Amino acid sequence: MLAALLIVFREVFEAGLIVGIVLAATEGIAGRGRWIAGGVIAGLAGAALVAILADAISNALAGVGQEAFNATVLIIAAAMLSWHCLWMAKHGREMAGAFKALGRDVASGSKTLAAMAVVVAVAILREGAEVVLFLFGIAAGGGETPTAMITGSMLGLAAGAATSWVLYRGLLIIPPKRLFAVTNLLIALLAAGMAGQAAVFLNKASLAPSLGDQLWDTSRILADDSVVGRALHVLTGYADRPMGIQLLAWGLVLVTLLAASRRARRHVHASQQG
Repeated sequence: MLAALLIVFREVFEAGLIVGIVLAATEGIAGRGRWIAGGVIAGLAGAALVAILADAISNALAGVGQEAFNATVLIIAAAMLSWHCLWMAKHGREMAGAFKALGRDVASGSKTLAAMAVVVAVAILREGAEVVLFLFGIAAGGGETPTAMITGSMLGLAAGAATSWVLYRGLLIIPPKRLFAVTNLLIALLAAGMAGQAAVFLNKASLAPSLGDQLWDTSRILADDSVVGRALHVLTGYADRPMGIQLLAWGLVLVTLLAASRRARRHVHASQQG
């Protein structure tokens, strides 16, 4: 039961971190609940499909099917987060003033909500797929009874959801004028972290060079599998023993997004002054 509880809690918490940031970043936008709920449903449906096709995925592409699948999911999520980050840089000022989408921006708001729905869907799909595969491995090993696994999974789901809700409410404490800047930075870090993780999976699938298998080792200071390490891994892409390609992808995406967002904000400010 404990193994199932820890696995489900970890994956739900990781997905919840992303969903919480998305909810905070879209606070006040009309229709966000419908879009994000649709993303949740789509992600769960995808995870169910992965459960059905688990054997086929793990055996596909000469044994690297799971790595290629994970990389694809992460790249899609990073692209959608990047789009939202740049959109918020352009429209965040007026949203902070009214704290809702203005009439002339309804179309644009729908676009960014669609992007966020995709992010939620792929986050839940990724974590749900990992839950399926991990629990499949536990069941195959005969380590726990079905009743114990179900009980542990339910407890892990409840604990992960509660922790994610606390995070979301904490973000909403931030004043509206600062909320968009904070969530935009978090989204940029999320996108960069996902790009770095995608690079690792591409390397494991022999689709990208490593550029150094291990640039440093901080596992004794902060290990990936610790509670803080896992949270930082999801939020920022932290790795205690990063590959060169991972750090390169992380840095390129983060610097590009921050520079582009800053340029977009300057352009908006100049337009308003004019």
